[in-house]
Amino acid sequence: MKETIKVALIGNPNVGKTSVFNSLTGLNQRVANYPGITVERKTGKASFQKNLDIDIIDLPGVYSINASSKDEEIALEILFNSKHTSFPDVVVVVAEVENLKRNLLLFTQIKDLGLPCILAINMADRMTAKGISIDIDLLEQQLKTKIALISVRKNQGIEHLKECITAYKSLNTNGLIDLKQVDTDYFGFLEQLYPGYNPYKVWLGQSQNIVFEGITKIVGSNPLMDKSQSEIKRLQQRETIKRYQFINDVLKTSYQIDKNKASGFVARVDRILTHKIFGYLIFFAIMLLVFQAIFDWSSIPMDFIDGSFASLSEWTASVLPPGKLTELLAEGIIPGIGGIVIFVPQIAILFLFVALLEESGYMSRVVFLMDKVMRPFGLSGKSVVPLISGVACAIPAIMSARNIENSKERLLTMLVTPFATCSARIPVYVIIISLVIPDEKIIGFIGLQGLVMTLLYMLGFFAALVGAFILNKVIKTTEKAYFIVEMPGYKLPLFKNVFYTVVEKTKAFVFGAGKVILALSVILWFLGSHGPDATYGQAEEVVQKLHAGKNLSEEEMQDEVSGYQLQNSYIGMIGKTIEPVFKPLGYDWKISIAVLTSFAAREVFVGNLATLYNIGSSGEDEVKIVERMQAEIRPDGTPVFNLATGVSLLMFYAFAMQCLSTVAITKRETNSWKWTMFQMIFMTGLAYIVALVAYQILK
Repeated sequence: MKETIKVALIGNPNVGKTSVFNSLTGLNQRVANYPGITVERKTGKASFQKNLDIDIIDLPGVYSINASSKDEEIALEILFNSKHTSFPDVVVVVAEVENLKRNLLLFTQIKDLGLPCILAINMADRMTAKGISIDIDLLEQQLKTKIALISVRKNQGIEHLKECITAYKSLNTNGLIDLKQVDTDYFGFLEQLYPGYNPYKVWLGQSQNIVFEGITKIVGSNPLMDKSQSEIKRLQQRETIKRYQFINDVLKTSYQIDKNKASGFVARVDRILTHKIFGYLIFFAIMLLVFQAIFDWSSIPMDFIDGSFASLSEWTASVLPPGKLTELLAEGIIPGIGGIVIFVPQIAILFLFVALLEESGYMSRVVFLMDKVMRPFGLSGKSVVPLISGVACAIPAIMSARNIENSKERLLTMLVTPFATCSARIPVYVIIISLVIPDEKIIGFIGLQGLVMTLLYMLGFFAALVGAFILNKVIKTTEKAYFIVEMPGYKLPLFKNVFYTVVEKTKAFVFGAGKVILALSVILWFLGSHGPDATYGQAEEVVQKLHAGKNLSEEEMQDEVSGYQLQNSYIGMIGKTIEPVFKPLGYDWKISIAVLTSFAAREVFVGNLATLYNIGSSGEDEVKIVERMQAEIRPDGTPVFNLATGVSLLMFYAFAMQCLSTVAITKRETNSWKWTMFQMIFMTGLAYIVALVAYQILK
């Protein structure tokens, strides 16, 4: 019979925990939320022995069990609650060889919980260059555990780590710190009150209100137990000092470093990348390179995908028997899904560069650099993390604001984060820029389209700062704010990590959007292929009367009938109804429908247009999405997608609230309908006004 065990990976940020997770699980991993809450967790499957299945849970990075944010509290709940569905059989604490002293604080805390615990010391390949030597046997004795010295980059020590995990039942679960050395009377009294209980759990129950089975916070008249909050804090500080004294004593004999080999390379590079002038120029140049690559590198696969879906739609219409099902497939589902799959290359390229910047250690420098920019607007340097994360998606970006301790800065960050240009807007930007901005090089390899894309991202960031500045004058607080950021060492990105990140994020984007697109494609096709009998049902008779004596060919007559049907379909009626609202922005009824329905998810804008333009088409020739949109004309014969309309659309999507899911997550995180509705109304109103001004000036 197969046994299943649960393994929790935990560690400080930037210790390579994700690399270890990827090495143990490969692509056999998934991302979901903890039950009932909006905190992301990664889980994976592994099998190191024939009769043993292993569930691996990758917990968020934490510095200690003394949680300082909501995310850390929820993640650490797994270690505290033995009845939790993800409660681990064994915990692997991942440390980094250059910062072992700091990493061991968390290890000693988890070890004192009485859990089977393994220490995995990562980045062992850097020991020689840094002059580091470790006596593993002695360190294992001192820490009462098994240690795996590993290098994910060199694939060293991973097998030993697997052996340690499978032999978890033999691990020593005794604690390391005697809390009575912190305060003999207080912790001695706790021991008397809870004989036989884990003393560290009892202490956590008193100091952090963490609930363990059988342990409750004691409130009484005894002066030993009647501790004020400041006294509890002092005890926690003394406990931390005692832990570092223990760690220093351990490392004094088992961990050596040759100071002469320490390199000043990191400091020299940091002076350039965080320079008050060159730092910003380098960041802008990197972003320009990223967005130029989105256009240049993706053109060939995009053309292939676009042509393939057009051919598939044509082939489906010609092979399957005529009928509603064939129309649904050929005119609804296939064009709708094709309208999003075509942008997979751009999405993958974006995530590729983001992963490279994070893996290399550069992203932390950006956070540090931008703190000086954020402060005058009422934001923290930590606000940069949600704003940069918003480039991928606003939902996890808004959730990541939980790490901001100051409540005002946290609220400001959540309210302005949707201004950051998320990946769902890329399909909209790419298709509109391709239609109205010439594909020309202006400075060497720098293209005009890539430059416009970069400016749109910068515009979103600028709008977030302006919005924060205004709100900062409205929201008042007396809290003080502090900014602390860790600068990890530079390292070459690990191909495996980058690959897994791109696959995971792209897959989540496609399948997440695909559900919405499929549903909306079916709805739009139905509304576009049906209508009142008095108009839609009499289309052929009406069109024949209107064009009597014009000698139209059969194909031309069919196009006229299809056009009449579409305008008099249910979707046409809805479009004509809302068109006056969007007409001042330069949008016809088809664009108006696409804009309105894209509130469900921004990326469906192009898919919806593809569906709308495909409904009623003759299907005789293979026609690509861009070509179909370029051919769309107004009643006066001018193109629908001219420069004025294109810029208006770009401005609208640059400022508008991202999607319905963003509204929901803002409500959940702020716990306030007032701020949620303010955010939605303000952003939508601003988007409308800016788009209106842009169109009226350029038309």
